[in-house]
Amino acid sequence: MNLALIIAQSAADRGSWWPDSWMGRFWVLFGLGAQTVFAGRFLVQWIASERRRKSHVPVVFWHLSIVGGVMLFAYAVCWKHDPVVAVGQLTGLVVYVRNLMLLAAERRGLKEAQADAADS
Repeated sequence: MNLALIIAQSAADRGSWWPDSWMGRFWVLFGLGAQTVFAGRFLVQWIASERRRKSHVPVVFWHLSIVGGVMLFAYAVCWKHDPVVAVGQLTGLVVYVRNLMLLAAERRGLKEAQADAADS
Protein backbone atom coordinates (compact mmCIF):
# COMPACT_ATOMS: atom_id res chain seq x y z
CA MET A 1 0.00 0.00 0.00
CA ASN A 2 1.46 3.35 -0.90
CA LEU A 3 1.59 6.38 1.42
CA ALA A 4 -1.11 8.36 -0.43
CA LEU A 5 -3.57 5.48 -0.05
CA ILE A 6 -2.79 5.12 3.67
CA ILE A 7 -3.34 8.84 4.21
CA ALA A 8 -6.58 8.78 2.24
CA GLN A 9 -7.89 5.78 4.22
CA SER A 10 -6.95 7.45 7.51
CA ALA A 11 -8.78 10.65 6.52
CA ALA A 12 -11.83 8.65 5.44
CA ASP A 13 -11.83 6.79 8.77
CA ARG A 14 -11.69 10.08 10.70
CA GLY A 15 -14.79 11.29 8.89
CA SER A 16 -16.95 8.25 9.58
CA TRP A 17 -19.01 7.56 12.67
CA TRP A 18 -17.75 3.97 13.01
CA PRO A 19 -14.46 3.58 11.10
CA ASP A 20 -13.53 0.42 9.25
CA SER A 21 -10.06 0.15 10.75
CA TRP A 22 -9.32 -1.17 14.23
CA MET A 23 -7.23 1.96 14.93
CA GLY A 24 -10.14 4.18 13.95
CA ARG A 25 -12.48 2.24 16.19
CA PHE A 26 -9.97 2.49 19.05
CA TRP A 27 -9.93 6.29 18.72
CA VAL A 28 -13.71 6.55 18.55
CA LEU A 29 -14.03 4.44 21.71
CA PHE A 30 -11.20 6.44 23.33
CA GLY A 31 -13.01 9.69 22.49
CA LEU A 32 -16.28 8.39 23.90
CA GLY A 33 -14.47 7.32 27.07
CA ALA A 34 -12.85 10.75 27.31
CA GLN A 35 -16.20 12.47 26.95
CA THR A 36 -17.69 10.15 29.59
CA VAL A 37 -14.93 11.04 32.08
CA PHE A 38 -15.25 14.73 31.29
CA ALA A 39 -19.05 14.72 31.62
CA GLY A 40 -18.87 12.56 34.76
CA ARG A 41 -17.33 15.44 36.66
CA PHE A 42 -20.70 17.23 36.59
CA LEU A 43 -22.44 14.20 38.07
CA VAL A 44 -19.84 14.15 40.87
CA GLN A 45 -20.33 17.88 41.50
CA TRP A 46 -24.10 17.54 41.52
CA ILE A 47 -24.06 14.65 44.02
CA ALA A 48 -21.61 16.52 46.28
CA SER A 49 -23.81 19.63 46.22
CA GLU A 50 -26.98 17.65 46.94
CA ARG A 51 -25.32 15.99 49.94
CA ARG A 52 -24.29 19.37 51.37
CA ARG A 53 -27.53 21.07 50.34
CA LYS A 54 -25.47 23.90 48.83
CA SER A 55 -23.26 24.38 45.79
CA HIS A 56 -19.95 22.58 46.27
CA VAL A 57 -17.11 21.66 43.92
CA PRO A 58 -15.14 18.69 45.30
CA VAL A 59 -11.45 18.22 44.52
CA VAL A 60 -12.26 15.11 42.45
CA PHE A 61 -14.12 17.42 40.03
CA TRP A 62 -10.79 19.03 39.10
CA HIS A 63 -9.04 15.65 38.80
CA LEU A 64 -11.75 14.37 36.45
CA SER A 65 -11.50 17.64 34.52
CA ILE A 66 -7.76 17.10 34.00
CA VAL A 67 -8.06 13.43 33.02
CA GLY A 68 -10.97 14.08 30.66
CA GLY A 69 -9.30 17.20 29.24
CA VAL A 70 -6.03 15.39 28.52
CA MET A 71 -7.90 12.52 26.90
CA LEU A 72 -10.01 14.87 24.76
CA PHE A 73 -6.88 16.83 23.82
CA ALA A 74 -5.19 13.59 22.68
CA TYR A 75 -8.30 12.61 20.72
CA ALA A 76 -8.46 16.02 19.02
CA VAL A 77 -4.76 16.04 18.10
CA CYS A 78 -4.09 12.39 17.32
CA TRP A 79 -7.32 11.35 15.65
CA LYS A 80 -9.48 14.29 14.62
CA HIS A 81 -6.65 16.70 13.81
CA ASP A 82 -8.92 19.43 15.16
CA PRO A 83 -7.05 22.53 16.38
CA VAL A 84 -10.23 24.18 17.69
CA VAL A 85 -11.01 21.38 20.16
CA ALA A 86 -7.30 20.96 21.00
CA VAL A 87 -6.86 24.64 21.92
CA GLY A 88 -10.12 24.62 23.89
CA GLN A 89 -9.03 21.63 25.94
CA LEU A 90 -5.54 23.01 26.45
CA THR A 91 -6.81 26.31 27.84
CA GLY A 92 -9.23 24.45 30.09
CA LEU A 93 -6.37 22.34 31.44
CA VAL A 94 -4.59 25.50 32.59
CA VAL A 95 -7.67 26.48 34.62
CA TYR A 96 -8.07 23.00 36.14
CA VAL A 97 -4.42 22.79 37.21
CA ARG A 98 -4.54 26.32 38.62
CA ASN A 99 -7.60 25.45 40.71
CA LEU A 100 -5.76 22.45 42.18
CA MET A 101 -2.78 24.73 42.94
CA LEU A 102 -5.07 27.20 44.74
CA LEU A 103 -6.69 24.40 46.75
CA ALA A 104 -3.26 23.05 47.74
CA ALA A 105 -2.14 26.51 48.87
CA GLU A 106 -5.35 26.89 50.88
CA ARG A 107 -4.73 23.54 52.60
CA ARG A 108 -1.13 24.53 53.39
CA GLY A 109 -2.35 27.79 54.89
CA LEU A 110 -4.88 25.98 57.07
CA LYS A 111 -2.25 23.52 58.31
CA GLU A 112 0.13 26.36 59.13
CA ALA A 113 -2.62 28.22 61.00
CA GLN A 114 -3.48 25.09 62.96
CA ALA A 115 0.19 24.52 63.80
CA ASP A 116 0.55 28.14 64.95
CA ALA A 117 -2.60 27.82 67.10
CA ALA A 118 -1.28 24.59 68.66
CA ASP A 119 2.05 26.28 69.46
CA SER A 120 0.32 29.19 71.20
